[in-house]
Amino acid sequence: MKTRLIIALVISISISSCSSYKRHFVKVKDGDLILKKRAYTFIGSNYWQGMNLGAPNSGDRERLVRELNELQALGIKNLRVVAASEGDIDMKYCIHPALQTSPGVYNEDLWKGLDFLLSEMDKRDMKAIMVLGNFWTWSGGFPQYLKWANAGNIPFPQDEGTSWKDFTDYSLKFYTDTLAQAMMNNHIEKIINRKNSITKKRYKKDATIMAWQLANEPRGYDAPKDFLKWTQNTSAYIKSLDKYHLVCLGTEGNTNDTISGTDVYRDNNNENIDYITMHIWPQNWGWFNPKQGEEKFQEAIEKANEYWNDHVAVAKTLNKPIILEEFGIARDESSYDPDAQTVWRDKFYNHLFAKVLNSIQNGGVVKGLNFWTYSGEAKPERPGEYWEKGDAFLGDPPHELQGWYGVYNTDKTTLDLIKKYTIKVNTNE
Repeated sequence: MKTRLIIALVISISISSCSSYKRHFVKVKDGDLILKKRAYTFIGSNYWQGMNLGAPNSGDRERLVRELNELQALGIKNLRVVAASEGDIDMKYCIHPALQTSPGVYNEDLWKGLDFLLSEMDKRDMKAIMVLGNFWTWSGGFPQYLKWANAGNIPFPQDEGTSWKDFTDYSLKFYTDTLAQAMMNNHIEKIINRKNSITKKRYKKDATIMAWQLANEPRGYDAPKDFLKWTQNTSAYIKSLDKYHLVCLGTEGNTNDTISGTDVYRDNNNENIDYITMHIWPQNWGWFNPKQGEEKFQEAIEKANEYWNDHVAVAKTLNKPIILEEFGIARDESSYDPDAQTVWRDKFYNHLFAKVLNSIQNGGVVKGLNFWTYSGEAKPERPGEYWEKGDAFLGDPPHELQGWYGVYNTDKTTLDLIKKYTIKVNTNE
């Protein structure tokens, strides 16, 4: 009898411990993000450089800690971070050093950087969205995997004589290249099962991680069926390895099926995709730039509202929440000078922050945002030029002109605006 009592007690404690453990993971239920049985809503930032800054040898951990403290003071609770970077010695317009330097060969310094980032985020009660791939070159991504799979040289669109179509046609090959996909799947398995060298937690059991994201802005272009097959297979593979974390696509959303081969309903109508991602880029999409005036800005706002409404309608149909995870506008006059004003950016931020807040306060489907992007204390060494090896890491990734969209810790008006909304969202809890 005594033995049975002890066994029953052990089982009871074990079940209670497991239940408590699962409460720390963000879940999706009835169209809501849930954490500890309460709605999880947030104001967050993109912060792709966190892994590199956290590296003990090649990084700058003191800067990382300072910037995480700055973000915490702003009320930021969620960071979208790079959890995969691929780059051989010849890879251009790409993060260096990279986590994976050739297929299956890793830079241990960068692994420790990611470990450190997650451990420091945990101390600040922040959640991470972990990006596992990239359609573009700035973290290696599909192009680097294809090059390793002998698909030929990468046609970098930044180089003279090469077009963006040349590049996108190349990156599209990833969806039918089984060897390139196998390389990425190997990384997915490795990172999900990794044990953090600091916390000793397996990543798949680390509640600091909110979600695994298939890739940054994957597009289907004229091969939407191949793209869809890849998203379905990869999301199912992640779920087979990890039963705790959410999975999302990382797509911009409904960027027009006839142009970029994405469709927000079709792509997210997948039982292994837990929530919808949405990006809004008025400048990249030709709606507005800061050299234009108020009339053109209002036209861009109307287009942004229409884009928003299209996604909200789909989210309601699928009963899934949305995260607005990328948006931005350049500094005034499209200047790359860190001292240039940010009047138009602040107006655009204010509009979208207010829409997210309204959604949260009124039970809408948009549950949070990650603005693009936090550069912190780093400034471009050559504003308006491409990043080079050895340059400081900014929020602007290496394939884009430095100083374009990043928010610095000296951008007082923008930071004040961010804090105003984090206070409201965090109080809404």
